[in-house]
Amino acid sequence: MTHPAFRQFQLQEETRRLAASGRRTSLLPASRPGPATDAEVVLRLCTVHDDEALARLAGLEGRPLPAGRFVVALVDGTLVAAQPLAGGPPFADPFRRTTDVLHLMELRTRQLAPAGARRVALRRWSAARP
Repeated sequence: MTHPAFRQFQLQEETRRLAASGRRTSLLPASRPGPATDAEVVLRLCTVHDDEALARLAGLEGRPLPAGRFVVALVDGTLVAAQPLAGGPPFADPFRRTTDVLHLMELRTRQLAPAGARRVALRRWSAARP
């Protein structure tokens, strides 16, 4: 067992050594990772080539995939979220950070569907259901 003053001296020396080498000590709290600012984000309308990725998102969410068009979000080339143009909750990969992308997709969906057209489309869809 070492003397408390000697142990304190050892910790101070180790902290100085690590600070000089540019490494963090394991005693310091790790910083929270921020949003991925270097990621390439693409928002676009879905195509037939997105069917598998959309089915994967629906499976991850545990919900059926509605028919119709979607605004999809790709992060670094991977489809991570989809918002139905006809309305309804978005589909998102629960294992990826998608909060910022979901806000962008909601804005883009509103831009693509004028206020009146969205309500009309929902009424048509509701009337067509058995």
